[in-house]
Amino acid sequence: MPNPRAVLGAHGEDVASRYLTERGLVVLDRNWRCRQGELDLVAVDGQTLVVVEVKTRTGVAFGHPAESVTREKLLRLRRLAQLWLAAHRVGWVEVRFDVVSVLVRPGRPVEVEHFPGVY
Repeated sequence: MPNPRAVLGAHGEDVASRYLTERGLVVLDRNWRCRQGELDLVAVDGQTLVVVEVKTRTGVAFGHPAESVTREKLLRLRRLAQLWLAAHRVGWVEVRFDVVSVLVRPGRPVEVEHFPGVY
């Protein structure tokens, strides 16, 4: 039986990917993994490579989803982005770090908030 948290997270990434695509970004990679961790989404916005952390929750009792992205998490995303760039042999490129918050509450429409350039 699938892990409910994993199912919720995958749904949030689907929602975030669709949301960003509808706003003109091109998603290049999803759930890219290496030994050091995982990037949820890697996209392109014009000439800018965008590393996207997706946070999905079913409520705000423990805070807004975006609040769970700590400085340490952003530093890890930066290291992972460098590894992604090296693995894909990408030369110099402007990189932006975004957070997409997805709230999936029973009986309510899904709420998506995009926080571009958080780091």
